[in-house]
Amino acid sequence: MVRKNLKKISKSEKLKEFIKKYKVPPEYLSTNRRMVSKAVLIGLFIAFIPMPMQMLLVLAMMPFFKFNVPIGLAMCWLSNPFTMPPMYYMEYMTGAYFLGSEPLNVEMTLEWFSKNIDNIFIDLYTGTLFYSVVGSLSGYWLVNHFWKSSVHKDKKLHRNDRKS
Repeated sequence: MVRKNLKKISKSEKLKEFIKKYKVPPEYLSTNRRMVSKAVLIGLFIAFIPMPMQMLLVLAMMPFFKFNVPIGLAMCWLSNPFTMPPMYYMEYMTGAYFLGSEPLNVEMTLEWFSKNIDNIFIDLYTGTLFYSVVGSLSGYWLVNHFWKSSVHKDKKLHRNDRKS
């Protein structure tokens, strides 16, 4: 269903006019399986990194990787002011577990994290690396899996329609 909606949007005349008007390279808006799955991979990888202006980092990846930029930007919105404290807590606790260090008593506020960043930096970014890699690869695999199964389902339905 998502695949079909993306295909409809990509054929939109308004989108074509936008691309022409602003001279946007069309590959950055392409809605094929590879471009969408790479966008999910890059967007989710960056979403787990505790840093400001994650969207700029997604845009900085454009010259190095071809991917659907709007989807990549949307994926990095996974981390937002509501989800950041629990995400950073989860990453910090995981990193402390992996490194065998004693975790500090954590308050679920951005203020606490900013005050204690010197004490938790290595643990936090160890957990960040783990979740960035696992989360982005899982998202990449899920998009590919569901996209392929959607294509196979459509082919099967089309074959059954022709036989009738």
